[in-house]
Amino acid sequence: MPSLTVENYLKAILQLSLGTGADLVTTGQLASSLGVSPGTVTSMLKTLAEGGLVQYRPYEGVSLSPSGHKLALRMIRRHRLLETFLVRTLSLTWDEVHEEAENLEHAVSDVLIDRIDDFLGHPTADPHGDPIPSANGLMRRQPQEGLPVTAWSSGATVRIIRVIDQSSEFLRYLAEQGCQLDSIARIELNSREAGIVTLRLEDRLFSLGYPAAQQILAVEYGPDVPAPTAAPRKRVAKAHRTPRS
Repeated sequence: MPSLTVENYLKAILQLSLGTGADLVTTGQLASSLGVSPGTVTSMLKTLAEGGLVQYRPYEGVSLSPSGHKLALRMIRRHRLLETFLVRTLSLTWDEVHEEAENLEHAVSDVLIDRIDDFLGHPTADPHGDPIPSANGLMRRQPQEGLPVTAWSSGATVRIIRVIDQSSEFLRYLAEQGCQLDSIARIELNSREAGIVTLRLEDRLFSLGYPAAQQILAVEYGPDVPAPTAAPRKRVAKAHRTPRS
Protein backbone atom coordinates (compact mmCIF):
# COMPACT_ATOMS: atom_id res chain seq x y z
CA MET A 1 0.00 0.00 0.00
CA PRO A 2 1.46 3.41 -0.95
CA SER A 3 2.42 5.68 1.92
CA LEU A 4 0.65 8.95 2.67
CA THR A 5 3.67 10.83 1.35
CA VAL A 6 3.67 8.91 -1.93
CA GLU A 7 -0.04 9.57 -2.41
CA ASN A 8 0.39 13.29 -1.72
CA TYR A 9 3.28 13.61 -4.18
CA LEU A 10 1.42 11.83 -6.96
CA LYS A 11 -1.71 13.89 -6.38
CA ALA A 12 0.28 17.12 -6.38
CA ILE A 13 2.04 16.20 -9.63
CA LEU A 14 -1.28 15.52 -11.36
CA GLN A 15 -2.91 18.69 -10.07
CA LEU A 16 0.02 20.86 -11.12
CA SER A 17 0.07 19.26 -14.55
CA LEU A 18 -3.67 19.85 -14.99
CA GLY A 19 -3.39 23.38 -13.66
CA THR A 20 -0.56 24.48 -15.92
CA GLY A 21 -1.32 22.32 -18.94
CA ALA A 22 2.34 21.25 -19.05
CA ASP A 23 3.50 17.66 -19.54
CA LEU A 24 6.32 18.07 -17.03
CA VAL A 25 6.11 19.42 -13.48
CA THR A 26 9.29 21.01 -12.21
CA THR A 27 11.00 20.30 -8.91
CA GLY A 28 10.51 23.92 -7.90
CA GLN A 29 6.77 23.76 -8.53
CA LEU A 30 6.44 20.66 -6.41
CA ALA A 31 8.59 22.10 -3.62
CA SER A 32 6.45 25.24 -3.50
CA SER A 33 3.20 23.30 -3.61
CA LEU A 34 4.13 20.79 -0.92
CA GLY A 35 6.05 23.22 1.30
CA VAL A 36 9.29 21.25 1.28
CA SER A 37 12.81 21.89 0.03
CA PRO A 38 13.84 21.17 -3.58
CA GLY A 39 16.37 18.66 -2.25
CA THR A 40 13.60 16.75 -0.47
CA VAL A 41 11.55 16.71 -3.67
CA THR A 42 14.47 15.45 -5.74
CA SER A 43 15.09 12.60 -3.33
CA MET A 44 11.43 11.60 -3.34
CA LEU A 45 11.15 11.76 -7.12
CA LYS A 46 14.03 9.34 -7.44
CA THR A 47 12.22 6.96 -5.10
CA LEU A 48 8.99 7.30 -7.07
CA ALA A 49 10.84 6.70 -10.32
CA GLU A 50 12.42 3.55 -8.91
CA GLY A 51 8.92 2.37 -7.98
CA GLY A 52 7.67 2.95 -11.53
CA LEU A 53 5.22 5.65 -10.52
CA VAL A 54 6.83 8.59 -12.35
CA GLN A 55 9.23 9.41 -15.14
CA TYR A 56 11.80 11.79 -13.70
CA ARG A 57 14.24 13.80 -15.81
CA PRO A 58 16.82 15.66 -13.73
CA TYR A 59 16.86 19.43 -14.43
CA GLU A 60 13.73 19.06 -16.58
CA GLY A 61 10.84 17.76 -14.50
CA VAL A 62 8.60 14.83 -13.73
CA SER A 63 5.51 13.22 -15.21
CA LEU A 64 3.32 10.40 -13.98
CA SER A 65 3.58 6.87 -15.30
CA PRO A 66 0.30 5.08 -16.13
CA SER A 67 0.29 3.44 -12.70
CA GLY A 68 1.15 6.73 -10.98
CA HIS A 69 -1.58 8.53 -12.90
CA LYS A 70 -4.13 5.89 -11.88
CA LEU A 71 -3.21 6.24 -8.21
CA ALA A 72 -3.26 10.05 -8.38
CA LEU A 73 -6.75 10.03 -9.91
CA ARG A 74 -7.87 7.62 -7.20
CA MET A 75 -6.75 10.08 -4.52
CA ILE A 76 -8.42 13.03 -6.24
CA ARG A 77 -11.65 11.03 -6.50
CA ARG A 78 -11.52 10.23 -2.80
CA HIS A 79 -10.81 13.81 -1.78
CA ARG A 80 -13.50 15.44 -3.89
CA LEU A 81 -16.17 12.92 -2.97
CA LEU A 82 -15.33 13.32 0.72
CA GLU A 83 -15.57 17.11 0.41
CA THR A 84 -18.96 16.77 -1.27
CA PHE A 85 -20.18 14.32 1.37
CA LEU A 86 -19.11 16.61 4.23
CA VAL A 87 -20.88 19.61 2.72
CA ARG A 88 -24.10 17.80 1.79
CA THR A 89 -24.56 15.59 4.84
CA LEU A 90 -22.77 17.37 7.71
CA SER A 91 -23.32 20.95 6.50
CA LEU A 92 -19.66 21.90 6.64
CA THR A 93 -18.90 25.04 4.64
CA TRP A 94 -16.78 24.99 1.50
CA ASP A 95 -13.86 26.61 3.33
CA GLU A 96 -13.87 23.94 6.05
CA VAL A 97 -13.87 20.70 4.08
CA HIS A 98 -10.40 20.60 2.52
CA GLU A 99 -8.41 19.79 5.64
CA GLU A 100 -10.97 17.26 6.83
CA ALA A 101 -10.98 15.49 3.48
CA GLU A 102 -7.18 15.64 3.38
CA ASN A 103 -7.05 13.66 6.62
CA LEU A 104 -9.74 11.16 5.66
CA GLU A 105 -8.71 10.39 2.08
CA HIS A 106 -5.76 8.23 3.12
CA ALA A 107 -7.79 6.13 5.55
CA VAL A 108 -11.03 5.28 3.74
CA SER A 109 -11.40 2.24 1.51
CA ASP A 110 -12.42 2.23 -2.15
CA VAL A 111 -15.54 0.31 -1.11
CA LEU A 112 -16.60 3.15 1.20
CA ILE A 113 -15.82 5.77 -1.45
CA ASP A 114 -17.96 3.91 -3.99
CA ARG A 115 -20.81 3.75 -1.44
CA ILE A 116 -20.49 7.49 -0.82
CA ASP A 117 -20.55 8.08 -4.57
CA ASP A 118 -23.76 6.03 -4.87
CA PHE A 119 -25.32 7.78 -1.86
CA LEU A 120 -24.62 11.22 -3.35
CA GLY A 121 -26.02 10.26 -6.74
CA HIS A 122 -22.69 10.29 -8.59
CA PRO A 123 -21.98 14.04 -8.44
CA THR A 124 -19.98 15.52 -11.30
CA ALA A 125 -18.22 18.23 -9.27
CA ASP A 126 -17.18 18.94 -5.70
CA PRO A 127 -18.24 21.97 -3.60
CA HIS A 128 -15.63 24.16 -5.34
CA GLY A 129 -16.63 23.11 -8.86
CA ASP A 130 -13.70 20.75 -9.43
CA PRO A 131 -14.69 17.73 -11.55
CA ILE A 132 -14.92 14.38 -9.77
CA PRO A 133 -13.37 11.34 -11.48
CA SER A 134 -15.53 8.24 -11.83
CA ALA A 135 -14.40 4.87 -10.49
CA ASN A 136 -12.79 4.08 -13.85
CA GLY A 137 -10.76 7.29 -13.80
CA LEU A 138 -12.79 9.37 -16.25
CA MET A 139 -13.79 12.93 -15.43
CA ARG A 140 -17.56 13.26 -15.37
CA ARG A 141 -17.41 16.68 -16.95
CA GLN A 142 -14.84 18.83 -18.66
CA PRO A 143 -12.79 20.73 -16.04
CA GLN A 144 -12.14 23.82 -18.19
CA GLU A 145 -15.63 24.70 -19.42
CA GLY A 146 -15.75 28.18 -17.87
CA LEU A 147 -13.87 31.45 -18.30
CA PRO A 148 -12.48 33.69 -15.55
CA VAL A 149 -14.82 36.55 -14.70
CA THR A 150 -12.10 38.87 -16.06
CA ALA A 151 -12.96 37.58 -19.56
CA TRP A 152 -16.50 38.95 -19.58
CA SER A 153 -17.55 42.43 -20.67
CA SER A 154 -19.19 44.94 -18.37
CA GLY A 155 -22.92 44.25 -18.41
CA ALA A 156 -22.62 40.49 -18.85
CA THR A 157 -24.57 38.13 -16.61
CA VAL A 158 -22.76 34.94 -15.66
CA ARG A 159 -23.13 31.86 -13.47
CA ILE A 160 -20.25 30.94 -11.16
CA ILE A 161 -19.18 27.33 -11.78
CA ARG A 162 -15.74 26.92 -10.21
CA VAL A 163 -13.31 28.54 -7.79
CA ILE A 164 -9.67 27.66 -8.41
CA ASP A 165 -8.12 29.35 -5.37
CA GLN A 166 -9.49 27.24 -2.55
CA SER A 167 -7.60 28.79 0.34
CA SER A 168 -9.88 29.10 3.36
CA GLU A 169 -9.46 32.87 3.52
CA PHE A 170 -10.50 33.42 -0.10
CA LEU A 171 -13.47 31.06 0.13
CA ARG A 172 -14.67 32.73 3.32
CA TYR A 173 -14.40 36.16 1.70
CA LEU A 174 -16.48 35.02 -1.27
CA ALA A 175 -19.08 33.47 1.03
CA GLU A 176 -19.32 36.74 2.98
CA GLN A 177 -20.12 38.49 -0.30
CA GLY A 178 -22.80 35.92 -1.12
CA CYS A 179 -20.71 34.37 -3.89
CA GLN A 180 -20.88 30.59 -4.19
CA LEU A 181 -21.26 27.91 -6.84
CA ASP A 182 -24.17 28.58 -9.18
CA SER A 183 -24.46 32.19 -8.01
CA ILE A 184 -25.77 34.47 -10.75
CA ALA A 185 -23.63 37.59 -11.05
CA ARG A 186 -23.69 40.67 -13.22
CA ILE A 187 -20.37 42.16 -14.30
CA GLU A 188 -20.97 45.76 -13.32
CA LEU A 189 -17.45 46.85 -14.27
CA ASN A 190 -14.51 45.15 -15.92
CA SER A 191 -11.65 47.64 -16.02
CA ARG A 192 -8.52 46.16 -17.55
CA GLU A 193 -6.75 49.49 -17.09
CA ALA A 194 -7.34 49.44 -13.32
CA GLY A 195 -7.19 45.64 -13.08
CA ILE A 196 -10.51 45.48 -11.21
CA VAL A 197 -13.75 43.55 -11.71
CA THR A 198 -16.88 44.60 -9.85
CA LEU A 199 -19.65 42.00 -9.46
CA ARG A 200 -23.28 42.43 -8.46
CA LEU A 201 -24.89 39.53 -6.60
CA GLU A 202 -28.53 40.47 -6.07
CA ASP A 203 -28.30 43.74 -4.09
CA ARG A 204 -24.62 43.41 -3.12
CA LEU A 205 -21.64 44.88 -4.99
CA PHE A 206 -18.06 43.79 -4.42
CA SER A 207 -14.81 44.25 -6.30
CA LEU A 208 -11.82 41.99 -6.91
CA GLY A 209 -8.39 42.66 -8.33
CA TYR A 210 -7.56 40.76 -11.51
CA PRO A 211 -5.35 38.11 -9.80
CA ALA A 212 -8.23 37.16 -7.49
CA ALA A 213 -10.94 37.49 -10.14
CA GLN A 214 -9.05 35.13 -12.45
CA GLN A 215 -9.55 32.40 -9.85
CA ILE A 216 -13.35 32.48 -10.35
CA LEU A 217 -14.69 30.70 -13.43
CA ALA A 218 -18.10 31.39 -14.92
CA VAL A 219 -20.30 30.62 -17.90
CA GLU A 220 -22.78 32.89 -19.64
CA TYR A 221 -26.26 33.08 -18.18
CA GLY A 222 -29.36 34.06 -20.12
CA PRO A 223 -29.97 34.59 -23.85
CA ASP A 224 -28.82 38.21 -24.15
CA VAL A 225 -25.40 38.06 -22.55
CA PRO A 226 -22.45 39.82 -24.26
CA ALA A 227 -19.81 37.45 -25.54
CA PRO A 228 -16.47 37.22 -23.71
CA THR A 229 -14.03 39.90 -24.80
CA ALA A 230 -10.94 37.79 -24.14
CA ALA A 231 -9.52 35.00 -26.23
CA PRO A 232 -10.11 31.46 -24.92
CA ARG A 233 -8.44 31.39 -21.56
CA LYS A 234 -5.20 29.74 -20.71
CA ARG A 235 -5.24 27.46 -17.71
CA VAL A 236 -4.64 29.36 -14.51
CA ALA A 237 -1.79 27.94 -12.42
CA LYS A 238 -2.24 27.72 -8.66
CA ALA A 239 0.91 29.53 -7.88
CA HIS A 240 2.38 29.93 -4.39
CA ARG A 241 -0.07 27.67 -2.62
CA THR A 242 -0.70 24.01 -2.06
CA PRO A 243 -2.89 22.54 -4.79
CA ARG A 244 -6.34 21.65 -3.57
CA SER A 245 -7.92 18.37 -4.44
